[in-house]
Amino acid sequence: MKRSSIFITITIIFLIALASIFVVFLWLMEFDKQNYTRELNSKYSNVAQANLFYMSGLMDFDKYNDAMKNVEMSEISDESDKYSILQNAHIIEEIKDDIGSIAILLYEKRHYLKIQHLDNIKILRDKEYQPYRYEMIKAVFAVIVVVILIAYIFVIYKLKPLRKLKRQIVKFANGDLENIQNVSSGKDEISEVAEAFYNATNEIKILNNSRQLFLRNIMHELKTPITKGRLVVEMMDDSKHKDRFVSIFNKLESLINELVAVEQTTSKIKLTNKTTCFMADVIDEAIDIAMIDKEQVMIDKTENLKLDIDFKLFSIAVKNMIDNAIKYSPDKRVKIEILTDKINFISKGLPLKNELNFYIQPFIKGENSQKSFGLGLYIVSNILNSHRLKMGYTHQNGYNIFYFENLKAIIKT
Repeated sequence: MKRSSIFITITIIFLIALASIFVVFLWLMEFDKQNYTRELNSKYSNVAQANLFYMSGLMDFDKYNDAMKNVEMSEISDESDKYSILQNAHIIEEIKDDIGSIAILLYEKRHYLKIQHLDNIKILRDKEYQPYRYEMIKAVFAVIVVVILIAYIFVIYKLKPLRKLKRQIVKFANGDLENIQNVSSGKDEISEVAEAFYNATNEIKILNNSRQLFLRNIMHELKTPITKGRLVVEMMDDSKHKDRFVSIFNKLESLINELVAVEQTTSKIKLTNKTTCFMADVIDEAIDIAMIDKEQVMIDKTENLKLDIDFKLFSIAVKNMIDNAIKYSPDKRVKIEILTDKINFISKGLPLKNELNFYIQPFIKGENSQKSFGLGLYIVSNILNSHRLKMGYTHQNGYNIFYFENLKAIIKT
């Protein structure tokens, strides 16, 4: 999962929310503790003062009884209990004065008031006031944390179909239309998007199938008269007209093969006929289907690369580059340089008047339009894209240089 994933973003947001709530509850507990201590001081101040005055002899018994008559606190008389409380109790607050000291103690979830004058220690137990609020705050915090966690799990669960939808979109981008599945699982917006995507994919599959069937029928119908025509030509006596007819029928067959290449590359169908072959074999095949003299092509075999490609399609791409170079070169020759990570097609000629992107559009023709069908470079560009290669162009010292780069994507080691 990428770091920019929406799932990580949501997780970070929930973690920040939990951390913020934790900090707020720490502050709330501290604030409540201070407020709680003030309440205890307010409750026990009069009781502590009356006991200190009585123990130091500053208050008589009658006044002491009058001050303690409404106080629900009992004195701990058992010495072992007093010792246990003094040793183990938590001191909430302690105040010392000239006549003695006062301490509020917490022991076994009960409050005790320790009053000491000289060596005389009295411990009073609060019968009615219990320290319950800390547990309540903790319980509220726990409930809120659980609610946030449930909300987080629910949000992640509702967004989980996005991952499945992403995998289907990746398949679509790779041209794997046959294995796209419907990942819709509910009635929410994400499921509706997944359903719409699946339906759109099905429509595209139907259109692709219809187009392929249409083109195959056309090519089949074209090949039938071409085949019959070649048979008739073969029965003719050897003559100049026979050679011309054979050349015409070969050109028509070559055009049909290029239409197949256009269909396969422009439909973004994943290459399924990849084989391992040498670059020299590809060039030989390209020269054969280009129907030109081998003397017109000079090959500089600096590297005889071993490639993982669709042999037929790649041969058509090289053939089109050879064709293009010879048609627009005054000496009707082309030089092919096979380098480590690049193939150069070099021919004499004037520089292009426009950028290369202009010429790789379908039906764009060069200056000598009668020699171009406007599809050559377009077919090459699509074949290279299907092999994850790039085409480039430069002009140096009167020579046009077209090149295939990024060969490392198809080199077989």
